[in-house]
Amino acid sequence: MLKTLSYQGKTLAYEIIGNGLPVMLVHGFAEDRHIWDSLTGSLGKKYRWLIPDLPGSGDSPFNPTLNSIADFADGLHEIQLEEKTGPIAIIGHSMGGYISLAFADAFPDALKGLGLFHSTAYEDSAGKKLTREKSIEFIRKHGSGPYVQQSLPGLFSEYFKELHPEKLREQIARYANFNPDSLVQYLKAMKNRKDETRVLKAFIHPVLFIMGGEDKAVPLKDGLEQSHLPQISYIHILAQAAHMGMLENTNLCNSLVDRFLDPIPV
Repeated sequence: MLKTLSYQGKTLAYEIIGNGLPVMLVHGFAEDRHIWDSLTGSLGKKYRWLIPDLPGSGDSPFNPTLNSIADFADGLHEIQLEEKTGPIAIIGHSMGGYISLAFADAFPDALKGLGLFHSTAYEDSAGKKLTREKSIEFIRKHGSGPYVQQSLPGLFSEYFKELHPEKLREQIARYANFNPDSLVQYLKAMKNRKDETRVLKAFIHPVLFIMGGEDKAVPLKDGLEQSHLPQISYIHILAQAAHMGMLENTNLCNSLVDRFLDPIPV
């Protein structure tokens, strides 16, 4: 069921599927809620999935008032309050992981589990900040289509691209018309975020880490370093995956998420 609420003067859309433990799935940069379709389709109604389109993605229009990763986390908390779920588990992919960490920082009592799917608690390095600035310049000059076509292949392993070129083309086609203002807004928010390793250290509930052995966006070394910070960690490395494990190794990722969520009490 697709639902909406008003957040900061704009519509915020989200989908509700199933029953059981409430779990929020937060998509990443240049994605929308459908990136999670295989996961929710596989696990069906076992959990109560709350799947937002972040402002500027999917069915949620661009909102120029949002400036930080924390602003996006506040919007997700509004969904939680609207649905009266009580404490939830939250799982974020890439940028969605940054937002999930900001959620855990601002609303620790609202969570009972946290998942980082190809994501990191570290702030951007100087080199990464420069790369984001160059991406902003490229998008402003050339638009979203050329940017997505150029950048998205680098998020997949060479093995996957050789085996499933049609799936890569499908993803490029799906997101080529992304609102360029949204992409610029996300890039700025990611570039300006702060280190959140203290959040992992303070988090008292289980934390799931899913990492790609060939991930260039979030290097395996960084993921392994931070995975030892929480009190309770579930650590998984997808050897032949890069940054898009839910597409590159779908069945295994679905199983890992299920094994992580299943013991968490409703």
